[in-house]
Amino acid sequence: MNRNTYILIGILLLLVTVAYLVMQKPGERSSTGESGEYLVNIDSLAVDKIEIKSPTARLMLEKKGVEWFVQEPLSYRADQSNVASLIHEIKNLEVKSIVSSKPEKQSVFQVDSTGTLVKISARGSEQAAFIIGKVGSSFSDLYARRTTANDVALVSGASSYTFSRPIREWRDRSILTIPQDKIKEIKFQYGDTIFVLAFKDSAWMVGKDSTQDWVVNSLLSSLSNFQADDFVDTLVSKPPKITAQISYGGAQLNFAYLKDGDKYLVQSSNSPQWFEVQSWRANQVMKRKKDLVKSGN
Repeated sequence: MNRNTYILIGILLLLVTVAYLVMQKPGERSSTGESGEYLVNIDSLAVDKIEIKSPTARLMLEKKGVEWFVQEPLSYRADQSNVASLIHEIKNLEVKSIVSSKPEKQSVFQVDSTGTLVKISARGSEQAAFIIGKVGSSFSDLYARRTTANDVALVSGASSYTFSRPIREWRDRSILTIPQDKIKEIKFQYGDTIFVLAFKDSAWMVGKDSTQDWVVNSLLSSLSNFQADDFVDTLVSKPPKITAQISYGGAQLNFAYLKDGDKYLVQSSNSPQWFEVQSWRANQVMKRKKDLVKSGN
């Protein structure tokens, strides 16, 4: 062999050595993982309790009948869509590879006490438990570990945000829900000013004035499922001053304007709970007569 050949062989050996050392660095070594394997095996329809516990928060969701409720840190009807999405993502956590089986490496991937513990129960008994760790190289990749094993898996199919939502996003933010076809009359009151939007003879009218269809349709859509932006769980002893009221479907919405933050406190006559609603959302339903009637009436 000539001198150049020896140099090339030396460079090749150096590259092999560097690659080996890199693969042995904590958090970087990969071992085999079968494609199509899932982190947990659960029956979505049988799940009746979910616990999510991080170092700073704890959430308990429980199914009662056909509906989900938040049980901890407070008791409230849950956002059914978000719970369904959570169960779907848990069921579809696919194992891409096993990155470590050494207990001392668990802290590297945050699948130890610093991670988020998730417990799934079905028919009254625990079916699965795992720890969600840090995010992988891709936004949809996470490190996770079953509590019964040391294997740290790189999984896909869920976002880390799914397991770290603030409590307000697990609560049902519906202030008042009434089927749109059940709304036949809407009464507006702003101080001493009162007017009624009513469905008469196949048309929506304000008194004898005809209305703008697109405005009324948008209003009905918003009123049928009026949503809050946040919850008010503590109020000062003095009740807020009501600045507007909207009555429909046998219920009433009370609005109290807050200059600080340009928002409203809102309460339905069907519940003692108060909510926060941003002005832009409140303005979707707080219509004035001039907003509804056709010009020229």
